Amino acid sequence: MSTENLPQSPDQPPRKPRVAVVFGGRSSEHGISMVTAGAVLRAIDRTKYDVLPIGITREGRWVLTADEPERMAITDRRTPEVEDLADSDEGGVVLSVDPANREVVYSEPGSVPKALGEIDVVFPVLHGPYGEDGTLQGLLELSGVPYVGSGVLASAVGQDKEYMKRVFTSFGLKVGPYVVIRPREWERDESAARKKIIDLAGDHGWPLFVKPARAGSSIGITKVDDLSALDDAIAEAQRHDPKILVETALRGREIECGVLEFEDGPRASAPAEIPPPDAHAYYDFEAKYIDSTPGIVPAPLTPEETAEVQRLAVDAFEAASCEGLVRADFFLTEEGEFVINEINTMPGFTPISMYPQMWQASGISYPDLVDKLIQAALRRSTGLR
Repeated sequence: MSTENLPQSPDQPPRKPRVAVVFGGRSSEHGISMVTAGAVLRAIDRTKYDVLPIGITREGRWVLTADEPERMAITDRRTPEVEDLADSDEGGVVLSVDPANREVVYSEPGSVPKALGEIDVVFPVLHGPYGEDGTLQGLLELSGVPYVGSGVLASAVGQDKEYMKRVFTSFGLKVGPYVVIRPREWERDESAARKKIIDLAGDHGWPLFVKPARAGSSIGITKVDDLSALDDAIAEAQRHDPKILVETALRGREIECGVLEFEDGPRASAPAEIPPPDAHAYYDFEAKYIDSTPGIVPAPLTPEETAEVQRLAVDAFEAASCEGLVRADFFLTEEGEFVINEINTMPGFTPISMYPQMWQASGISYPDLVDKLIQAALRRSTGLR
């Protein structure tokens, strides 16, 4: 369904598509999701779309929020909270799971539920579990509501770094050495699980990066330089996800590339390079969002290197059956080979985030990028495709 094909009553003037921007959520990336939502709300063309901001609290309650993007910013090095913008401490929003009814209903204890009208498309700017990982996408599929971004499978693959790497390997994309420690492994025999990690260091050397397997925004990641710091790093990763991923450090340059779905298929942006941040051990959460370590856009690559990383980014997009948008992250090794680190199906999306910056360098402004994503979602049906 496109903008021009929205259902209309014969005696009613054409109405604007209604976009529900959904943000916040139950993951540790709640605050960053809100920062992203603020940027998207500012960028949506209100002459072209009606907008309904819906926040999800850390406890999972769906709420109506103030349409005040200026309150969704990092202030004094602190990220915002959905609860601070909620219209009510008790009211909640419900989306019908009847595909024939896209109406949103608002209810409060002791009051008659209030119909808020239908929505035509959801722009989910949730990062991490319970939003970016296929769970919200499954709900929207059941509801028959089109949405921005990848479907259930691609979202789940893009969230779980283990299965992401397995998919990439099966499609011939090169990944770096890693091991995975599942929760049952850790519970059954901590010593054996720890030995897997130590063996990885023995084969490839220190440092290692210990990560939650299903988190993003560099939250919960520790760079481990020797065995003495390993247990604390494992505990920190498990605080965010009982399943952890441990990777070797790849020597080389960090290169990112955006992919955007056009009517004729996915295309890659100008790539960017992430230089080593001066005040941080690596490109961690503080470097990304608090100190805003700048990337280099476009990356200083040869024409051949640029073409190769763009090809590989689109290959990764297709391998995981992605839709809408993806940011693909690579290392360009000292041997001149691109190794894919991960994809992000809902990347950081503020105007200073790398994904919008790469498309800005490719000739697409931030508001136009938001519009293209909404239009792509309106064109696409839900269900098997």
